[in-house]
Amino acid sequence: MYRTHTCGELRNAHIGQEVTLAGWIQTVRKFGSITFIDLRDRYGITQLLFGEHLNKQLEEHPPGREFVLQVKGSVIERSNKNPNILTGEIELQVASFLILNKSAVPPFTVQDDTDGGDDLRMKYRYIDLRRNPLKKNIELRYAVNRASRDYLHENGFMDIETPFLIKSTPEGARDFVVPSRMNPGQFYALPQSPQTFKQLLMVSGYDRYYQVVKCFRDEDLRADRQPEFTQIDCEMSFVEQEDILSMFEGLIKYIFKRVKGIEISEKIQRMTWEEAMWNYGNDKPDIRFGMTLTNIKSSFIKDLDSSKRQLISGSGFKILEEAETVIAISVPGCSEYSRKQLDELTDWVKRPQIGMSGLVYIKYNLDGSVKSSVDKFFNEEKLRQLVGGCNSSKGDLVLILAGAEEKTRKAISELRLELGERLGLRKKNEFKLLWVLDFPLFEYSGEDNRWVARHHPFTSPKPEHIEWMKEPGKYGSIKANAYDMVLNGNEIGGGSIRIYRRELQETMFTALGMTEEEAIHKFGFLLGAFEYGAPPHGGIAFGFDRLCAILGGSESIRDFIAFPKNNSGRDVMLDAPSSIDEKQLKELQIILTAR
Repeated sequence: MYRTHTCGELRNAHIGQEVTLAGWIQTVRKFGSITFIDLRDRYGITQLLFGEHLNKQLEEHPPGREFVLQVKGSVIERSNKNPNILTGEIELQVASFLILNKSAVPPFTVQDDTDGGDDLRMKYRYIDLRRNPLKKNIELRYAVNRASRDYLHENGFMDIETPFLIKSTPEGARDFVVPSRMNPGQFYALPQSPQTFKQLLMVSGYDRYYQVVKCFRDEDLRADRQPEFTQIDCEMSFVEQEDILSMFEGLIKYIFKRVKGIEISEKIQRMTWEEAMWNYGNDKPDIRFGMTLTNIKSSFIKDLDSSKRQLISGSGFKILEEAETVIAISVPGCSEYSRKQLDELTDWVKRPQIGMSGLVYIKYNLDGSVKSSVDKFFNEEKLRQLVGGCNSSKGDLVLILAGAEEKTRKAISELRLELGERLGLRKKNEFKLLWVLDFPLFEYSGEDNRWVARHHPFTSPKPEHIEWMKEPGKYGSIKANAYDMVLNGNEIGGGSIRIYRRELQETMFTALGMTEEEAIHKFGFLLGAFEYGAPPHGGIAFGFDRLCAILGGSESIRDFIAFPKNNSGRDVMLDAPSSIDEKQLKELQIILTAR
């Protein structure tokens, strides 16, 4: 037996017992004839006391950092107790030890605040995973996984696996493709999601399905993206939108209670897509703080309060008057910003990532006076009207951006989030959930010169808009029977009520520019299934990695994946992707050409 207890298990109740421990050496500290070693495993750390009688053996077999060590001895009370670890009141007086395996000098220190950079730690991920922060992240991931499965099982869902080698149906992100040796010149694709399979399972009568499943997308990476990622994928039959929202609101609340000990009793707030876009500038708003947008001018809001439009009319300031849109935010308590701080904010919005040409500010000072960067165009009365129109209070700072509609809205949204971060309003230990509803079914792609599905081509339009599906002039007005769940400004889940009748699905494919032949080639199996009694159904998929990262207080999902890829999509530990040898290429009948 290599061990009788773990390194995080021993307490005062074990004093006097003979035990065996095994683990990795964290530190070695020598004090004259006495040596202390901290022994670590997944469960914790135990201090070992090596007395004088073991000196000669320690000299002959000196232990080092990350050596794998087995020790036998008796549990004794520790004289210098350590309240920071669970085993801090005891130590093990070692009677004998055995070095099970030596270790080379680690490339970085295995401790919470390590001296290893990201690339180095990714290369030696198997060592990095020994550190407490990574261990806690993996444990949290497991806890979320287990809580999800327990809730779904208790609510009648069945875990059903779906294939990883499927047909490529390029629509949205790029597929990863896999050559078939047995079918030369043909390829499988790795699934971007199990979407069509879970719909087929509904046709098959399995009315409550789920998977915690790997998905694959060949796309450019960011901190919250990986080429392979995990979803909590779910589907239900004989449901309407309200049934889905209720069921999966319950799932998220269950996860929060089980994993974080947070009871969410109130109903999750709901907001339409249009409300989100015009009040926050994006469709996944962070509602932990206010600072909502004020649309002073917009070519897209026809019924915008005329008094708002009049706030900038007649000023002679063409940048605002001629802009397609003018949007403001009121930043609480920041009227005392210095010229240097305001210049820095102006430089921030001029960065290429934001792309604005400038920033207008109005200080609404505590004494009631107003001061602006456009004083020469707006008199004091007009400035007061502006701050009043933005619902500002004394002490606030009004910031205004103007320009093209979409670009300006996106820029003011990013500025709002940046100021929320700077002002400490986006607290990592505070969680705010939101349902965003009534998305557009289509969006127009100027690049492709056609309408594309905002979510995916299996999303059903709102029942009252089904008749518009045959009128291209109304595509921009059709609302989808779709919904997203947002947590702290991050989309953590999205889904829809699906199309389940062949005629409507064919109409959708036509609207997306597919010919009848294309639709049959890509999705004939699904269209055929809809002819054999497909039930009404809908579902949702949660971004499992992202949910874990937010619950763990991190910006990146990589820290919550055991073996992630870097920002170039490479596994630097395995050195993958890599070339394959000529024999394999011949078997696959693939010829590589120079680019």
